[in-house]
Amino acid sequence: MAESSNNVVETINLDCHDFKSLLSSSDRDFLVRNNGDQVKIDSLKGKKVGLYFSASWCGPCRRFTPNLIEVYTELSTKGDFEVIFISADEDEESFNGYFSKMPWLAIPFSDSEARKRLDEPYSVKGIPHLVLLDENGKVLTEEGVEIIREYGEEGYPFTPEKIQELKDLEEEAKKEQSIKTILVSRSRDFVVTSDGSKVPVSELEGKTVGIYFSASSFKPSADFTQQLAEVYSKLKENGEKFEVVMISLDDDEESFKQSFGAPWLALPSKDKSCEKLARYFELSTLPTVVIIGPDGKTLHPNAADAIDEHGIVAYPFTPEKFAELKEIEKASEATQTLESVLVSGGLDFVLGKDGAKVKVADLVGKTILLYFSAHWCPPCRAFTPSLVEVYKKIKEKDDAFEVIFISSDRDQSSFDDYYSGMPWLALPFNDARKSSLSRKFKVQGIPMLIALGPTGKTITKEARSLVMAHGADAYPFTKERLKEIEAQIEEMAKGWPEKLKDERHEEHELVLTRRSNYVCNVCDEMGQVWSFYCEECDFDLHPKCALEKETKADAKEGWVCDGEVCTRAS
Repeated sequence: MAESSNNVVETINLDCHDFKSLLSSSDRDFLVRNNGDQVKIDSLKGKKVGLYFSASWCGPCRRFTPNLIEVYTELSTKGDFEVIFISADEDEESFNGYFSKMPWLAIPFSDSEARKRLDEPYSVKGIPHLVLLDENGKVLTEEGVEIIREYGEEGYPFTPEKIQELKDLEEEAKKEQSIKTILVSRSRDFVVTSDGSKVPVSELEGKTVGIYFSASSFKPSADFTQQLAEVYSKLKENGEKFEVVMISLDDDEESFKQSFGAPWLALPSKDKSCEKLARYFELSTLPTVVIIGPDGKTLHPNAADAIDEHGIVAYPFTPEKFAELKEIEKASEATQTLESVLVSGGLDFVLGKDGAKVKVADLVGKTILLYFSAHWCPPCRAFTPSLVEVYKKIKEKDDAFEVIFISSDRDQSSFDDYYSGMPWLALPFNDARKSSLSRKFKVQGIPMLIALGPTGKTITKEARSLVMAHGADAYPFTKERLKEIEAQIEEMAKGWPEKLKDERHEEHELVLTRRSNYVCNVCDEMGQVWSFYCEECDFDLHPKCALEKETKADAKEGWVCDGEVCTRAS
């Protein structure tokens, strides 16, 4: 709902309305093109319309707009589809620069009221946002961005029935999957080599194929490309019937060319099938190598980690081979020592705070935390001070403990700056062991904290959450210690009521709840572990505050009651 310039309150009916009432204002009955031409809103009658909420300052918008332009151009021959740009730009110069690249219409930048009043009824909480309307102005979907990305012009006319039909076809294609159904499109039955030569997809039939999703601008992808290239070359030298087809997610031709780390194959740059395949294989991380067997069926959803860790030994990527690799990993873990983890070739040391080399052999017998972190990472910078505090408390009690910083910083200066605030040891910046350690412990996000016991075996990969929940009390991070902590927590709450009413929160009962960290709504002090909590209102009452009042009420004069015990006041 919005108030127009003549003070008449206008209501946008989302069920059905004409475009004129939706897009016009009291002194305007037209839209504009980027050359300044005015187009009457009445010309939209009988057309399907996309309301495109976007802005030049928005990176995701700038990346999506070319996709929408491509679809719009394909559909323009039908003559019954139009897009209206509704700008969130903050000045007219930015609006004009962005709109100059768009082939469709727009609400004039000067009519800010008309632009703003469309935000609320169409639930515009983020951009890009594309609302697709039918000929009567009825909403077909508010998920237009996702539909265009997933189906392109094939989604037209964007009705729920059409989208369901496409989803059903995808499900059917999965059941009948072959290398052709994966890689062939209506306009292309080939893949390309690094020099642009075309190779028929039919030549891949009967081979094991790695569908390699990559982005050269993403460092983990760029690093992995080199490893995959080595494995690929060795398998080809051995005469194995193996091929790689790269699916580049790069935005430009130059980056696409850089992705060719070996003479493998690829879908053409910016091919429409790239995004469709990312959706088809439910891509969630990079790098990803989907293994397609000789029969065209999926053997493994992502063999990147196996290739990274085991190289050519992971071939032919069958379930039997992965079971074999798992047994190898178990055997490796059973014999793991600190030196097998941290020593590689001539690299048998870490750095001390004074820059001196500390031999890994001198750390044997200690509990070690491997701290994967980086200065550029806000969650890392937030966690590091807590870890410093925990480190100092543990070291006061037990010197057989150490932390080793493993940096993901991008330059020596950032490493030095970040490490200057840490009291522990570190791998040197850009140390070759960093990548192998990341692979071994499957580090996919930072900060990450790995605990190694005195024998060098891995205790837990979840040490960060233990430090956050229990601080220095979590040491030495073993299952036995966690059981002790759990018993102490349960003992702490023994005799406390499961629920209680409190006049300071009369709306609802408060329930005794495990809460890692919170601020009491009454005393404003930090609380941990237990709270009398109202989930509906997000209200916390520290047990001290809750039970203090209760015990005072229960006690007779001259007595103090605490939980289940009342004692005579001294």
